[in-house]
Amino acid sequence: MPLPHPDDLTSLVLRTDFGDEGAWDAVRAALDAAGEYPHATYISDLRFADVDVQALLDEEAATEEDDQIVYMFLADATTMDDPGHPVLAVDLSDEPGRTFRVPVQWFPDVAANLSIANMDFADFADAADESGTFCGFDGG
Repeated sequence: MPLPHPDDLTSLVLRTDFGDEGAWDAVRAALDAAGEYPHATYISDLRFADVDVQALLDEEAATEEDDQIVYMFLADATTMDDPGHPVLAVDLSDEPGRTFRVPVQWFPDVAANLSIANMDFADFADAADESGTFCGFDGG
């Protein structure tokens, strides 16, 4: 199950929940509307249905170093069901398996800063609230 790799500076959003096509459309529309520029490359492939973080880590560990992905976002059941569509950010490199949620309004900031390595995954993860959700650096 090789992971797709965006060929631009967008962030990979991998769909893992396939229960509601309308919800997937809503997630993509919300993420696209959140920023002025495109920040996501969407992957909707049934082979990733219900994939968990450990399976993604295992896949990346078996990938050539130059082809590895540093982080990605998952559109899982929580993303689809929650009206705020918070995607799950997953660290695949520095602290493999570390996660935090990113509500739609914060996705452009997180995705852009991670894609150009302006900030590290830990910068955002450390700022997540007690529920594991990043709501800005001032908690707003």
